[in-house]
Amino acid sequence: MASKAVISAGRAKLAALGIQLPPLPTMAANSLPKSTDLIELRYKVAKGVQLGAELDRKERLAAEVWIRQQERISLDVLVDGEMSRSDMIAHFARKLDGFDPGGLVRVYGNRYYRKPVIRAKMEWKVPVVADVWKFCQRMTHRPVKAVLTGPATLVDWSFNEHYATRAEAVKDATAVLRRELTALAEAGAKIVQIEEHALSSRPEDFDMVAAALKELTAGFKFYFILHHAYGNLAPVIGKVLTLPVDHLSFEGTNSHFALLPLIKKTGTKKDMSIGLVDSHSRVIETPAIVKQRLKSVLAAIPAAQLWLVSDSGLRTRTADEAVGKLKSLVQAAVKQRAS
Repeated sequence: MASKAVISAGRAKLAALGIQLPPLPTMAANSLPKSTDLIELRYKVAKGVQLGAELDRKERLAAEVWIRQQERISLDVLVDGEMSRSDMIAHFARKLDGFDPGGLVRVYGNRYYRKPVIRAKMEWKVPVVADVWKFCQRMTHRPVKAVLTGPATLVDWSFNEHYATRAEAVKDATAVLRRELTALAEAGAKIVQIEEHALSSRPEDFDMVAAALKELTAGFKFYFILHHAYGNLAPVIGKVLTLPVDHLSFEGTNSHFALLPLIKKTGTKKDMSIGLVDSHSRVIETPAIVKQRLKSVLAAIPAAQLWLVSDSGLRTRTADEAVGKLKSLVQAAVKQRAS
């Protein structure tokens, strides 16, 4: 395969960080399924009928279970699976100053999240994800990526009752998240994924979001992945491909790979990952189906730059479904590497 002889700028940066990966690396996008026991325990703690210490213990145990499972599947880059947080917004709001809990808001179907309220200036007070990342990395020799909610998404997915403008809120969110990146750097993290789903929500404000990402990442030596799923990036894809990150991660299967022609036309030297298994479907794709999808993606993105992932988080799938999908992803990668 050509990818064995070619190294992208992103892969060179990983090598400089001491991380060596095979061609077509594999990973889960972010979240993984939680057990019913963990979900029920979190509810009891929220209602004040169970101590938080027991929840912390169960969350870390669940993270360890998924780290071991990802090792058995042979994923190349691992993730904690968001065992210590109910969703990508409420957890950050709970750990940061300036937020109050909010009510439930529907995301899609029968899925909800508790949308927090910004009532005062946002400030960092304790590690949000750094402690859990450190715990997970200590138990494996494979690299574990840290996952950070982006500043624009943190603001857009909250009710703002403090800041006069969205720009002011995003500015403070950026400063807060830079403090978390400092905590991750001190903990030893090398790969950080920024979840910025707000990239596509307001195309007219894209330059502001891009400036926030530039400020957020400036001066850090991480290998940065920017993840976006389930939104129309077509109006801004040219700008997205120039954002100051090492790796762009998009869903693919659920949208029938709508972005591929635009990516191929515009081109980029960045590493990229495209979702090859559908996180919203209960159907477990066979390795042959994943490999066929991969063949289409390779027609638009050079193999030396490509990673294989799930469309988005697998939290809505059962554990068996998530494991089956990730196994097919890895098996397709192994077959393609040998071809």
